[in-house]
Amino acid sequence: MSVRIDKVVTRGGDAGQTSLGDGQRVSKSNARIEAMGCLDELNAVVGLLQTQTKEDCVVRQQLQRVQNLLFDMGADLCQPDTPKAVHARRVTGQILVQLEEWTEQLRQKQAPLTSFVLPGGSVAAAWAHLARTQARTTERRVVALAEQEGVNSELIRILNRLSDYFFVLARRFNADGKEDILWVPS
Repeated sequence: MSVRIDKVVTRGGDAGQTSLGDGQRVSKSNARIEAMGCLDELNAVVGLLQTQTKEDCVVRQQLQRVQNLLFDMGADLCQPDTPKAVHARRVTGQILVQLEEWTEQLRQKQAPLTSFVLPGGSVAAAWAHLARTQARTTERRVVALAEQEGVNSELIRILNRLSDYFFVLARRFNADGKEDILWVPS
């Protein structure tokens, strides 16, 4: 797929509308646009998280793959399930196996949890927790959209797995959980 962007400033959204992949114009407050925006925000957080992983080539490569996946998911969401979208590329659930493997590989090195974990610890762990919460926000927005109109159900499953991945990744960045900040009930 070749992408060419000749112009960034188009003024096409100045009236509060934007175009979907099928050419349809919708309000920027549309549930589909909100879900796509949340995916974009998650991708930006993952980009920031990646700046904290310079010494960890494996995680860095995983995060690069996640960023590309998030962009693919946005492209999927951009194409409503209409007759015009017959040739739309849809994200498949194949990545779920990879996400589950990454999550389990990380989790195996960590002590079992005996308390809830508070976001924080190292800078990288804090960013991973932010990615986790943004994945949950995005998941809620995609579920809300799915309650209104057709959405690729694999997107919801992937977002659910991503939040798990970011949780165990945060624990990895906190010395595999040894430096986690644990919840102490009042």
